[in-house]
Amino acid sequence: MTILLTNGIYIHPTTLEFTLTNILVHEGFQGEIEFLNYIPEKSNYTIIDCRGKYITHSFANGHHHVYSALARGMGAPKKNPENFPEILEYIWWTLDKALDPDMIRSSALVTAMACAKSGVTFAIDHHASPFAVKGSLETIAQAFDEVGVGHLLCYEISDRDGLDIATKGLEETAGYLSKRQGLVGLHASFTVGKETLKQAVDLARETNSGIHIHVAEDVSDEAHSLQTYNERVVNRLFNAGALDFPKTILGHCLHLDEAERRLVAGSPAWIVQNMESNLNNSVGFFNSEGLGERIMLGTDGMHSDMLRSAKSAFFAGHNFDSIDYAETYRRFRNVHNYLQSNNFKGDGENNLLVLDYDTPTPFNSSNFLGHFLFGIEAGHVLHVISNGKLIVENGKIITVDEARILKDAHIQAERLWKRMR
Repeated sequence: MTILLTNGIYIHPTTLEFTLTNILVHEGFQGEIEFLNYIPEKSNYTIIDCRGKYITHSFANGHHHVYSALARGMGAPKKNPENFPEILEYIWWTLDKALDPDMIRSSALVTAMACAKSGVTFAIDHHASPFAVKGSLETIAQAFDEVGVGHLLCYEISDRDGLDIATKGLEETAGYLSKRQGLVGLHASFTVGKETLKQAVDLARETNSGIHIHVAEDVSDEAHSLQTYNERVVNRLFNAGALDFPKTILGHCLHLDEAERRLVAGSPAWIVQNMESNLNNSVGFFNSEGLGERIMLGTDGMHSDMLRSAKSAFFAGHNFDSIDYAETYRRFRNVHNYLQSNNFKGDGENNLLVLDYDTPTPFNSSNFLGHFLFGIEAGHVLHVISNGKLIVENGKIITVDEARILKDAHIQAERLWKRMR
């Protein structure tokens, strides 16, 4: 049913112009919105009074990990990791090997709900479940569809668990891309051999897709590439053709040298920055120097709150990056530019949120960025509209039974933790 937002202050997502208006929101992918200076006399609209509230385009996440959703509060690993490779081995690779279809579905539902409640109506996800590969992407997609959050998924293809599982990842990706939009996922250069990389790039080319891969997240990725292939990570990806696609996403990009930065900047590929994950893993700090403007923000599975991610990028970037108020907001909104420039569906104009932002100071176009960084938080998200449908009302998910899903998530988390012991 068409939604009518009345008497709200619309904040244009790019110009930041403030306009008191009524907005008619039509359903459907890439649906339209209409700005009205009157309230139509039609009874079958869903009317939401936004008096004293702020309306703007909803948010999007450039790099997420559904598979980490049930990790919160889990016990310590068998060995205390001493470096990033050990963090992967003893935590995340132990976790992803233990996932089964029920855990994956629960993780996806929990993640989609967290996205929605923080104003995120579109997530780009990078999934791994080596012993539950088949059907995993469709399981995640269906869960996101139930909640009402748009998605661009991929499976994290890797040789780390053997070539048979890498092949399963390629097959899962090919099958999924035959019916839904998505990307060809790779874990990272140091776990992807020559033949798997070639097959992934070939698949991306055949399906008019792109590669989604972690790049130089830790210095060990570069060291492995130099030792094994006698070239740095970006050079290896460039020579394999992975940077040829405008849909390609390079995650992290912390330890690139000047030549690699020139290759990335000269390609159509995009970079996604994940500051809190980098801080948590002590792998380094993002520096945008020489990388161009195709930089967007993600959470890397740490959480689903893009406002929080933006603040972290700004605060940590003070000493390590050229980033100011405007650049933080530009990266925050750049996910939409990535999606729109590549004709992905699900992030049209009819993705909106309503903020109940009770600021004690003046709030307008000229000082919006100050409020964005130091005031507005996920807790101010009141209503969320995705593809023209109301999915969050008064801060509560209305598309699914949140209490039931969280109750099941407790069960799945305990199953997962037990398997990890």
